[in-house]
Amino acid sequence: MNSFPWLTIFVVLPIFAGSLIFVFPHRGNKVIRWYTICICILELLLMTYAFSYYFQLDDPLIQLTEYYKWINFFNFYWRLGIDGLSLGPIFLTGFITTLATLAARPVTRDSRLFHFLMLAMYSGQIGLFSSQDLLLFFIMWELELIPVYLLLSMWGGKKRLYSATKFILYTAGSSVFLLIGALGIALYGSKEPTFNFETSANQSYPVALEILFYIGFLIAFAVKSPIIPLHTWLPDTHGEAHYSTCMLLAGILLKMGAYGLVRINMELLPHAHSIFSPWLIIVGAIQIIYAASTSPGQRNLKKRIAYSSVSHMGFIIIGICSINDMGLNGAILQIISHGFIGAGLFFLAGTSYDRIRLVYLDEMGGMATPMPKIFTMFSILSLASLALPGMSGFFAELIVFFGIITGQKYFLMPKILITFVMAVGMILTPIYLLSTLRQMFYGYKLFNAQNFDSGPRELFVSISILLPVIGIGIYPDFVFSLSVDKVEAILSNFFL
Repeated sequence: MNSFPWLTIFVVLPIFAGSLIFVFPHRGNKVIRWYTICICILELLLMTYAFSYYFQLDDPLIQLTEYYKWINFFNFYWRLGIDGLSLGPIFLTGFITTLATLAARPVTRDSRLFHFLMLAMYSGQIGLFSSQDLLLFFIMWELELIPVYLLLSMWGGKKRLYSATKFILYTAGSSVFLLIGALGIALYGSKEPTFNFETSANQSYPVALEILFYIGFLIAFAVKSPIIPLHTWLPDTHGEAHYSTCMLLAGILLKMGAYGLVRINMELLPHAHSIFSPWLIIVGAIQIIYAASTSPGQRNLKKRIAYSSVSHMGFIIIGICSINDMGLNGAILQIISHGFIGAGLFFLAGTSYDRIRLVYLDEMGGMATPMPKIFTMFSILSLASLALPGMSGFFAELIVFFGIITGQKYFLMPKILITFVMAVGMILTPIYLLSTLRQMFYGYKLFNAQNFDSGPRELFVSISILLPVIGIGIYPDFVFSLSVDKVEAILSNFFL
């Protein structure tokens, strides 16, 4: 048992180092930028070191645990620990945040505050993925909201205040349910309130109460990993945010909802989950179709990509609710893979917006000639997003398919129907992605400016997003080796 407080350092370092930014001179944009990037890279390297040396992959239990008494009055601990489920999202967070700070080079207004907020989000995300305590989970969930709200309302587009207010109303309103559920679980059936995940996981509840808890948590997570009909904040937010914020939103924030579904709804409330999952599978299938058919109707490029991520989250919901090790592994792989692909697409959309200053697709066209590199990258990532074999998206969706077909829980006819609906969704995906490519890059349009193409920084960011996508697509065991034991441990709670 390693006693060095690694996880506490990972959670505290970014926000502590970020608060030192305000000591810097006001004018030193370059200094602030390099400082932030160095903090992100340092954190990523430290995480890689700690997890490769101190984390045993074949152990499904919680590892690297730390708990310190925090508030004596009602038994509240600072409880951290990770297992195979949270390892993938934590690395994804480190990777995407580093690239997003690198992508935020064009931000010059109030750059101290901007970079501080990026680092504060970093802390909140790592804290959420590694917390082993319901109240700590809730605190980190809330810590995420304020930076996003400020990043939206200060560095957004024209309608930024509308979309920021909508975002904060949706997510803060839904996290009330998260708090109520956490308090309910903590106060039920024990003399003193306990927020510990491990004790709550062994607790059994009356079915009606468990269903109530489940609905509360489900509302909170359905807003975050948008499940229809609670998804409407997402296209507005993505359409207005600065693209480095978009990378964090698409890459990590949506994954927090899916992670919460697995970590709380599946582990803590298994009976209610097996009651609700058939309905959630139907919702997921509807969501794939709905978002994929709404997406071509969007004029705004970022909104179109946002609807594509709503559609991809449908696969994650179906995988989580198939209650089967293949489906759940596929959902976790889809979480990682869509984190990379979504962030990459938003980054390329943002850089092309920086070049031509056009938001709407019907005004674009003919961009392939002046910017061949951006065109290549956008095409490759679009193909990855539409699940081309050899890219990570294909494998994730394939395994979710297998999971739902081979699952023992459902009857044959509903399974065939759901699989058919998912297949139709996968046919609709290429339609809107390829038509986006056609509207943006093909055709004729005269641009008066020269030296349009992406510089070395943009090329570096897009290639480093592309490499894991292709790597996971060729050898998916990268991700499976992390989660496979943990998934078996979770599913052993379900009496099939």
